[in-house]
Amino acid sequence: GRVHARLAAAAPEIELVAVVDPVESGRVALAEETETKALADYRQVIDDVDAAIVATPTTTHHAIGCDLLEAGLHLLVEKPLAATAAEATALVATAEQHECILQVGHVERFNPGLRAVEHELSDPKFIEATRLSGYPFRSTDIGVVLDLMIHDLEIVLSLARSPVVGVEALGMAVFGRYEDMASARLTFASGCVAQLTASRVSYEMRRAMHVFTSRAHAAIDFAAGTASLVKPRGDVLRRTFEFGSLSADDVDHWKQHLYDDVLARTNFAPEKVNAIAEEQREFVASVRGKSRVRVDGAAGRDAVAVAETILAKIADHNWDGDATGRRGPLAMPALPILP
Repeated sequence: GRVHARLAAAAPEIELVAVVDPVESGRVALAEETETKALADYRQVIDDVDAAIVATPTTTHHAIGCDLLEAGLHLLVEKPLAATAAEATALVATAEQHECILQVGHVERFNPGLRAVEHELSDPKFIEATRLSGYPFRSTDIGVVLDLMIHDLEIVLSLARSPVVGVEALGMAVFGRYEDMASARLTFASGCVAQLTASRVSYEMRRAMHVFTSRAHAAIDFAAGTASLVKPRGDVLRRTFEFGSLSADDVDHWKQHLYDDVLARTNFAPEKVNAIAEEQREFVASVRGKSRVRVDGAAGRDAVAVAETILAKIADHNWDGDATGRRGPLAMPALPILP
């Protein structure tokens, strides 16, 4: 919320009317920094604004979002759109009923690394996504699937453009009752398979994705905002390039030049951008009717729906192989002092 407020205050196309926070010290300090009003309740500002950014705990998105949409406000709602698929569906329906823009803050869709190669990623066949971070000490009302994995879920759905027909998943809680580590495997009707891993208790920081299509492979580093693209030569794609038919001299040549000529790689290091600022600019442009948002309410809803299925699979996972064993994310129960 603080990041959104600071960027909105600095954007020439936005007039920041107020910041709303039930915590007095937080709202007063931020209002002073951004030179705007500090309010304790969002209902106090409804009549004074055209649009709102909802960056509140996930469990409050549905109630706050529906109130604002019913008042005719356009919304940018931070990801995930809602805590459940039913709540997300209600938000989408309310936005449609009142003809309001509903954008979801899946900010990685504005990442320059992804944008540099996404036009080459139609009809993917295998996608591998890894998202690792340390414990954030926020979003404790949800687990890592809705907190972190949801980023990659939405991107995978936007690339696959096919119904999900199979889900396998497991997760483990470390702090509290929600999963802090999770792994999911999705199968699509198109034959595409996606493997997603997320952790918010990792010693390693990593946000990366590999996408394999029939004609190319892309490696995207979301943290660095960079990407690389490998497009195999035509004879490799046609299966007519075979090492078994090469002479010894040819083999020696390709040992030196295989990755230059046959599996050539192009690296992309686009100019860095503030993805949240880009997201806000697209939101404003869509409110003014100049463009469409990249991640609308329907896309956000679909990501939540798949996440809900993953969470159901995590809850059903049996760690001990019998009906009385440990289930769900709580794989590490407190051990008795005496056996």
